[in-house]
This record gives sequence, structure tokens and C-alpha cells, in this order.
Amino acid sequence: MKQLLATPDPTVIAFAKALLQGEGITAFEMDVNMSVLEGSIGILPRRLMVADNDYDAAARTLRDNGIDPA
Repeated sequence: MKQLLATPDPTVIAFAKALLQGEGITAFEMDVNMSVLEGSIGILPRRLMVADNDYDAAARTLRDNGIDPA
């Protein structure tokens, strides 16, 4: 798996996941509960991961929709 995106903004993650789902690309969200464990206020980034062979298509999909992949 490769990291496609890292952001503390849950709305960007949700939008990116919806875009990828529409393209038939499976994405996995990591670090969802890290802010809770650390006691912070949502400043720790969440990561969106995709399979290695889906990375190029996924990155292109995000760029085409105004999201800069990591």
C-alpha cells in the first residue's frame, strides 16, 4: 500500500474517498483515532492509503478534482 493523502481535515478525506470509490479504487483510511488517543483536538493528520497498482490512477483522480496528493 502507498500513502495517497495525509490531512487533518476529515472533509477532504471523505471527499477523496468518495471520488476514489466512484472510480472503483479502494482506499483505506489510517490514523482515524490517533487524535483521541493523543488527547489532541484533531490536529494529527489522517492518511489515505491505496494499493500500489492503483496509486497512479488515484493520484490523477485527486489532482483532477483539486486535491494535491501527498
